[in-house]
Amino acid sequence: MTVIRLTKEFSFEAAHALDGYDGPCREIHGHSYRLFVTVKGCPAEDADDPKCGMVMDFGVLKRIVNEEIVSRFDHALVLRDSASGAELRRVLAARFGNIVTVDYQPTCENMLADFARRIAARLPEGVALHSLKLHETATSFAEWFAGDNE
Repeated sequence: MTVIRLTKEFSFEAAHALDGYDGPCREIHGHSYRLFVTVKGCPAEDADDPKCGMVMDFGVLKRIVNEEIVSRFDHALVLRDSASGAELRRVLAARFGNIVTVDYQPTCENMLADFARRIAARLPEGVALHSLKLHETATSFAEWFAGDNE
């Protein structure tokens, strides 16, 4: 059987601040994120299957990533759930509705690990998450590969 990789690109806008960081990213700032999701599998071979020839329907991949990532993080302020930031989160939550609190420092790297867990858990049988690439800026990105995390 032939293994094929499919990639779909997504984008979302989000702000974050790095709690306790010793540089300018400790301040609240935003990014235009670009997320590339690559899955792999063998195309369906059953001629009676409406998905014959597909590893997975791009629409299904789009739905999974939109539900798990884009709808949650788009136009959100992402902050680490830390004791030192509790008061800030309380004040911001009184004014703004889309604050996402995570149990990790919301770096590009940590966000990728979180996204990988969320997406992989939702993929159909026979389809595996191969890699993710998250652009934080036009020239800066992080990558996650399944082969590095087995």
